Amino acid sequence: MAGNGEDGEQAVTGGGFLEVACDESGSDGENLTGGNTDVFAHASVRLPVETAAAYVQEIRNRIRSPAEEYKANHLLREKHRAVLEWLLAPAGPIHGHAKVHLIEKAYFVVDRAVDLLLGDRTEALGLYRAGRGDFGDALWREFLGAANQLLRVRNGGGPEEPVEAFFRAVKALRGADCRTEVAETLDRIAASRSRADSYRARLLDGPPLVPVLNPLLPAIVRTAAHWSAPGRSVRLVHDRQNMLTPERIAWIEETARRAGIGFAGLRLVHSRLDPRVQVADFLAGIARKIASDELNGQGDPALTTLLRPYVDLASVWGDERSWTLLGQEPVQERSPVR
Repeated sequence: MAGNGEDGEQAVTGGGFLEVACDESGSDGENLTGGNTDVFAHASVRLPVETAAAYVQEIRNRIRSPAEEYKANHLLREKHRAVLEWLLAPAGPIHGHAKVHLIEKAYFVVDRAVDLLLGDRTEALGLYRAGRGDFGDALWREFLGAANQLLRVRNGGGPEEPVEAFFRAVKALRGADCRTEVAETLDRIAASRSRADSYRARLLDGPPLVPVLNPLLPAIVRTAAHWSAPGRSVRLVHDRQNMLTPERIAWIEETARRAGIGFAGLRLVHSRLDPRVQVADFLAGIARKIASDELNGQGDPALTTLLRPYVDLASVWGDERSWTLLGQEPVQERSPVR
């Protein structure tokens, strides 16, 4: 099959809006610092159904696995490297018609904790960048885990235990002889106990509609913002997720409306019934693995280079070294949509 063309424009429907298919990879619920993955990826593709079906069939023809349903791990196997490179290549089928929003989970936790306790996120990046280098691996891991437990809705112990554990971790960071430049940030966090107590008390009344640690919902809003940026209206077609209840879909629509995003709604489908979602599933899984490898200093330069044009510059990413390779501009210059 030939490489990409302009047929993605045919994804504009008779209703006058652009229809974009989405899927995610790397969901571990609220366990963002101790789960199976350290990166969350939300991919979106703009292709006509027939074109996407032809690409899925081409992948099956090239890989020739007897599996009933193909996933990203089929393409990530070394023996299928040529198929993976074909899919991502500048002359490949989805180049210019796809985007992936990346979230570095550990940074996401710090970002959300700082926002909760200080009322804004401006100091999150500096704290995260200091992280392991200034405080040492053990203290930093303890802080990340405690921040995760503070924010998550359900905890095994009493409501005060996550708060106590978090502020013990903050005290340990403040006591570290590291002469860190983020001492003032830590001092302010240490003085924010009342905000943490209030947050945990609110959770006793029931789980919030949008959990603080859920990356999917803001990623969907960001995806709609990207595709509607030229002033057009976009409808998203998404793989079914338990998280995407009617109430949360209404929240997405209202959040998008308030942000001035041309959002024509969210339609849920089963991935096996929509080849566009299958292609988004491939890209999400591939991007998560390539980005995670790069984050951990084990990146494949060729694959990272192939992925870079697909990466959303508003991705929520804190690690400076890996972002200079994954992103197209320095992380300091981007303005993430949260």
